[in-house]
Amino acid sequence: MSKRWVYRDLPDPETVHSLASGIKVSDTLAALLVQRGYSTFEETRAFFRPHLGQLHDPFLMKDMEKAVNRLSEAIFKKEKILIYGDYDVDGTTSVALAYGFLRKYHSNIDYYIPDRYDEGYGISETGVRWAAEQGFTLVIALDCGIKAVSKVELANSLGVDFIICDHHLPGPELPKAFAVLDPKRLDCDYPFDGLSGCGVGFKLMQAFAIQNTVDIQELYLYLDLVAVSIASDIVPVVGENRVLAYFGLQKLNKSPLPGLKALKNLSGIRGDVTVTRVVFGIGPRINAAGRIDHAGAAVELLLARTEEEAEELAAQLDIKNDLRKGFDENITKEALAIIEEEDQLKKSFSTVLYRENWHKGVIGIVASRCIEKFYRPTIILTESNSKATGSARSVVGFDVYEAIAECADLLDQYGGHKYAAGLTMNLDKVEAFKERFEEVVARRITPEMLEPIIDIDLAIPIEGINHKFFNILRQMAPFGPGNMQPVFVSTNVVAKSVKQLKDIHLKMFLSQEGSKASLEAIAFGFGEYYDAIADGAPFNVAYTIEENDFMGNKTMQLHIKDLKLD
Repeated sequence: MSKRWVYRDLPDPETVHSLASGIKVSDTLAALLVQRGYSTFEETRAFFRPHLGQLHDPFLMKDMEKAVNRLSEAIFKKEKILIYGDYDVDGTTSVALAYGFLRKYHSNIDYYIPDRYDEGYGISETGVRWAAEQGFTLVIALDCGIKAVSKVELANSLGVDFIICDHHLPGPELPKAFAVLDPKRLDCDYPFDGLSGCGVGFKLMQAFAIQNTVDIQELYLYLDLVAVSIASDIVPVVGENRVLAYFGLQKLNKSPLPGLKALKNLSGIRGDVTVTRVVFGIGPRINAAGRIDHAGAAVELLLARTEEEAEELAAQLDIKNDLRKGFDENITKEALAIIEEEDQLKKSFSTVLYRENWHKGVIGIVASRCIEKFYRPTIILTESNSKATGSARSVVGFDVYEAIAECADLLDQYGGHKYAAGLTMNLDKVEAFKERFEEVVARRITPEMLEPIIDIDLAIPIEGINHKFFNILRQMAPFGPGNMQPVFVSTNVVAKSVKQLKDIHLKMFLSQEGSKASLEAIAFGFGEYYDAIADGAPFNVAYTIEENDFMGNKTMQLHIKDLKLD
């Protein structure tokens, strides 16, 4: 699938040159920093040298004082406290952090994860009634609850107080909980609204520690959980999240919790754990628990106290992850075949597919896989509890949540954000929803949104890439949304020593005319270009610069994202 190269605006040359002189880096590196919004010595120092003192005062968040007072009161009075969280990575890491931290100061505490299949997303009536029956008088809901108006009303009637810690967009009415912590509340002046659900839970624990003069280092023992949530929930890696991710990844690499260490080993991660390695290695294994069975197994692993216990629990999760992969691959093949076989569907602006027997736990993954082949907003639906339930994924620039909202009269419920959402409807509404959603997408989407893009930071010569350049470049990590790994373009490149790997990948050395500089490059999935490139055809190439660690031998390598023959 051809990709459109979109170049970022070139920053002001005077600002770039001034910054380059001030911090003693090349103009290329200074341009990257200015593009990201760092143009002064102080700003770049804070960026390159994050410290935990940069974390905001948690009491700046609306309702924080109420929340901490209620939590402290519950602990003082020895009330039963329930930590309630969603079944994905963000939810399970949130529960592990809050429960793991608070159990040191309060023994009358438990946790609850709703069943994906019986209860669905978020706070459930089943969960509320169970909490009341078991005598819990305070529930801390993490990564969910901002729209649970009726469920919180039920809890209030049953004598159960809720503290909601969420980061999703609120609806028109906030739940009447004891306290609602959500930096996306319109009436909340907290300086940063991009926290993960686990991040909001962390802020509550931080406030509790401050109020009760608890050693804050006790809370920092769980920063690796926060980093995993930030990476897996695809929240922006800027501001407070960058600080949390930076120190969370440090902990994940040096002294991870036993459960995360076991997952890291199982994932086969060599070298340092990065945001990308969490997303593709650790995150899916945590998610697999809730996709295939019950997410309580993931929390149990994350709370493991010994390496032996963690290794045993991680091995069980790995089996579930293998099952998840099988479901994912089979359903993806089936879904792609349906699109290929229906001419009308191939020509559509959206994809909405429904099969009653598809596994609910992987439909979000399948939606993403379909977008890789047919680049357009996609919703995959299956049957659950006599309803059609689905996961939506979107393409760059298109707000799938708003598109679904235009179909709200056909739905029982929906929630999510710009690029991912969930929805439920009666089975007899599926066809009407397909037609309405297609109409909405066709009206809202632009031709540019239907073409996958690669964001290019700068065009640079290959001879400008050296170890000094790379060493400064990687200090810009952790990379993620809002601070993506820089993508460069080099033009009129030729390849030497081109090798095909498994017929579909290429390994080669790249150089440019007039320069003796040559760098190793890897191009996954570009095998079709072998003949032209091996014959010496010049081409333009978009790439990131990475470190290849092979048997302990570390070398610089260009990771090719796209190439265009001249």
